[in-house]
This record gives sequence, structure tokens and C-alpha cells, in this order.
Amino acid sequence: MAQRWGITIPLPERPLAEQRELIAALPDLGYTDVWSAEGGAADAFTPLALAATWAPELRLGTAIVPVYTRGPATLAMSAATLAAAAPGRFALGVGTSSDVIVGKWNGIPFEEPYKRVRDTVRFLRAAWTGQKVTERYDTFEVRGFTAGLVPDQPPPILIAALRPGMLRLAGREGDGAIINWLSAEDVRTVVPHVQQGGTGKEVAARIFVMPDVEPDTARGIARRMITAYLNVPVYRAFHEWLGRERLEPMWAAWERGERKEALAAIPDEVVDELVVHGPAGYCRERVQQYVDNGVTTPVLALSAPGDPAEAIRALGLR
Repeated sequence: MAQRWGITIPLPERPLAEQRELIAALPDLGYTDVWSAEGGAADAFTPLALAATWAPELRLGTAIVPVYTRGPATLAMSAATLAAAAPGRFALGVGTSSDVIVGKWNGIPFEEPYKRVRDTVRFLRAAWTGQKVTERYDTFEVRGFTAGLVPDQPPPILIAALRPGMLRLAGREGDGAIINWLSAEDVRTVVPHVQQGGTGKEVAARIFVMPDVEPDTARGIARRMITAYLNVPVYRAFHEWLGRERLEPMWAAWERGERKEALAAIPDEVVDELVVHGPAGYCRERVQQYVDNGVTTPVLALSAPGDPAEAIRALGLR
């Protein structure tokens, strides 16, 4: 059985200020981790800061903070602050995010993503020593930054990765990888690239889960999620690399602007591979398959509408 059992926060369908009771109950239900996601809703750090006080037993992680949307020094300070508030319980996950979030939403050029992630990781490690950093990296320059808050235990850095280059970077310069939007079987293809960087690397996987939801309803929700994500260029390239040719009709319809046809073109078996749904017991078994194939930290992302309390209880390990 998985040694770690994480869940994504903030939880859906409930205001953040009203989530204290649910998050405080997570350890008693067998959850060990909470991981934030920063896209178009909550930021990455505020929910974790609340969870650090609401449930001090939990490990905290970001999955992920984009390396473009905060300046390097600001990112170093934000992460150091949370690491100081929750010593030994925080892991920083960073990644490129996407051209949509970085470029279209934030007006920042989405350029040289591999180098930007590499440079950010190198800068963070230097900054957390407390020494003055003056360095010209390939993608940015830092002149004279000295961290005023240096955590006693610098957080491990995990890198969000999809294809081989970034996966190997995660294993070589990071403390592990964060993976996303893949099946349990795909994990066998992905993890060896991370392990090239050495043994003991963490692999956290964000897994979309809908327990006890009627199959047609779950697949309808999942199809909308798949079209929203897997038509983004970085995710399309990822699934092309994985050999998921069964998505070709969906991609073609999307390119023609035929949204309904794109939804209908996604085969049920692809939906079932990428989004875990069914009875809660089956969902736990399916997540365990990710662990058996190389994931060290499964992070459940509740994806069905409705109050999350019942789903949290149903998926708990206790």
C-alpha cells in the first residue's frame, strides 16, 4: 500500500475559509500530504499556509508554482517563508506551466522553458544558502540578492515534467518530478527518465479522481477536462510521445473548431485510462497501480461537482 496519500487543495465546491474542518480531518482519514495547484483559481502558497496550521501533521507541496509568473527572488522568499513556517514539511514543486497561463493570462513571453526551469532551480539552491547571489543565467540575471530569511531546512525541489528532457532534468538537478495527466501504465514509460538522475528521487503524480460517480456522468466531465488540457501544445506533445494515437481524431476536430465533435471523438477507454472513476474501492486500487508502477506520492485531485466531504472520506485509507 502507498506510504504517502495526498490530496489537492483547495478542495472543490466549498469556500477556502470553510475548509478548516475538512483539512484538519485528513490525517485521521489516512492522508499524509496536501498539494496546491496554481492555475486560474487559488495561488499556490495561501492554501498551504492555512493547512500548515489547520493540520500540522500534513506534509505540504506545490504542484506547481510556475517559474515565469514570480520573479526568482520573490519565488525564493515565498518558498523560504513556508519552509520556515512548516520546518521539514514543505516541498516546492516548480514547472513551466503553459503558454496559455504564462503568455495569454500574464503577458510574459513563454520562451526557453527548459532553461528557465533549470536556471530557477539553480538560483533557488544558491539563494537558500544565505549568500549574496550575483549571477547571469541564460534566461534571467540576478544582481546582489541576499535572502533575509533562510530556512533551517531548505525544501526539496521537484520539477514538473512531461517528456524526456525535463524528466531527466528533474532527476538530475531536482529532488524528483511532478507528473500529470497520464495513466498508471504510462508511469512505467516516464519514471525511468527521472531515475537516471539517481536513486531515491520522489515522483509525485496528480491523479484526477471521481469516486462513486455514475459512469456516463464521470466520462462527460472527464471528456471536457481532456479537451481543455490535452489540446494545449505541451500536453498534446506529451501524449504524442506516449503514443496515444487514439486522440488524433479529437485533436483534428479541435483544430477545425468542432468542439462537440472533439468531445465525442475521445474513446471511453482513453477517458478511463486518464481519469480514475468508479466505486471508491476501485478508485483506491487504481491509484495504487500508479504507486506500483513507480509513483512515490499519489496526489488525488477531486474532479466531480458536489460537496467534497463524502469523496474525501470514501477515498481515505482509514
